[in-house]
Amino acid sequence: MAGNFSSPDRAFDIMDPHCPSRTVLRHVTDRWTPLIVTSLEAGPLRFSQLRESIGGVTPKVLTQTLRSMERDGLVTRRPSGTVPPRVDYELTELGKSLADPIDALRRWAEGNAEAIIRSREDYDEP
Repeated sequence: MAGNFSSPDRAFDIMDPHCPSRTVLRHVTDRWTPLIVTSLEAGPLRFSQLRESIGGVTPKVLTQTLRSMERDGLVTRRPSGTVPPRVDYELTELGKSLADPIDALRRWAEGNAEAIIRSREDYDEP
């Protein structure tokens, strides 16, 4: 292993293939996490509201992603004792700290989508 990641003064290096920071990067840049963070940035949402806000995600995949995000400390899940049952999801402080970098990436993607689509079309031309 190229680094000692169990020492108290961890020196994480995303370029080291054995560094656990790679799994963190993979998780926060997956398909759904940025959309969940963006949706929850304004405040807590119920599962159905979150799914509607994101669009295109299946309940199974949303559940899996939320569980993974909860495990990583990015969201909290708060069930209420109401009938019917209600579960709210909310960003933790760690999750909120991810909102600005994800917003910057979102703005870049939206601002450059046209140029990228043109590049794809040029590349794919015979």
